[in-house]
Amino acid sequence: MINQYLRFSVLAFVVLFLSACGEEAKQVVHLHGNTMGTTYNVKYVVDDRGQVDGLQEAIDARLVEINKLMSTYDPTSELSRFNQNRYTTPFPLSDETSLVVTEAIRLGKLSHNVLDVTVGPLVNLWGFGPNKRPEKVPSEEQISEVREYVGLDKISISEQGLRKTHPMVYVDLSTIAKGYGVDQVAAIMEENDMHNYLVEIGGEMRVKGERGNGEEWLIAIEKPVSTERSVQKIVSIGTNAIATSGDYRNYYEIDGKRYSHLIDPRTGKPITHNLVSVTVVDPSSMTADGLATAFNVMGWDEAKALAEKEHLAVFLIRRTADGFEEYASPEFDTMVEVKN
Repeated sequence: MINQYLRFSVLAFVVLFLSACGEEAKQVVHLHGNTMGTTYNVKYVVDDRGQVDGLQEAIDARLVEINKLMSTYDPTSELSRFNQNRYTTPFPLSDETSLVVTEAIRLGKLSHNVLDVTVGPLVNLWGFGPNKRPEKVPSEEQISEVREYVGLDKISISEQGLRKTHPMVYVDLSTIAKGYGVDQVAAIMEENDMHNYLVEIGGEMRVKGERGNGEEWLIAIEKPVSTERSVQKIVSIGTNAIATSGDYRNYYEIDGKRYSHLIDPRTGKPITHNLVSVTVVDPSSMTADGLATAFNVMGWDEAKALAEKEHLAVFLIRRTADGFEEYASPEFDTMVEVKN
């Protein structure tokens, strides 16, 4: 299972409903299953060849392979063995795990160290990992102790492998691995010469082409409220991936104060700003997955500035005294067609 952060991404059940609306001119096959502590859904339009034999088996096998490499819940996975290793010499990694770690480090640097795959111990300290919710807020001393082995500067990757500078460093790829899984399933679709499909894992999604009636795939972005499941926007993203991160459901309160599951590695504490939802559109689901979390941790002003500087397609929602305020980056307006 790959699951450290509880992510509320694009509204999957609405997406699947919207993609099925209307009378289909061509048959659409829906494959689904379990992976990475969540579910996956794949839809594809059947062409003249008919349904593709063995497709679901190939998808399942590929996702099992990724889990065996990057799960933090499987103690025998490659990543778990790195985390259990208490030496600071390079630990050899497969090409796949190296690729995902390299992208995580790149996005970490791009986001001014906000996306930090070593932040897991802090997440656990605040009660959002496998550990139970703390009876009281962690002390400054406890936070400082854990921060001794948290930070992107504590890891490096080379041809020899992944190296930690402190024996307690713990890497969790949950903010990026589901997106990588989506990209790999999309690669299977392409290998089978299929060009009209939707792939979704735990809310991270990638689409290409059209659905059976010749119309584009429609995707619903969830309204950032904890009392109901409703739609903020319906969009068409072309041939791209989409990921949304929010903190409006996974939190707890102690003595009347709200603590978010999103931990800012720069402070070692939960975020306190009013940015409640971030959606990122990118050709890579892995990249969109990681950036959505990074922007959500950053906050409104910093997220806007980075999105515009790096020409990224980003849609933000923040809470105001009167409700919600939206922001769409210029790149988002260019790449995405809003349907409502």
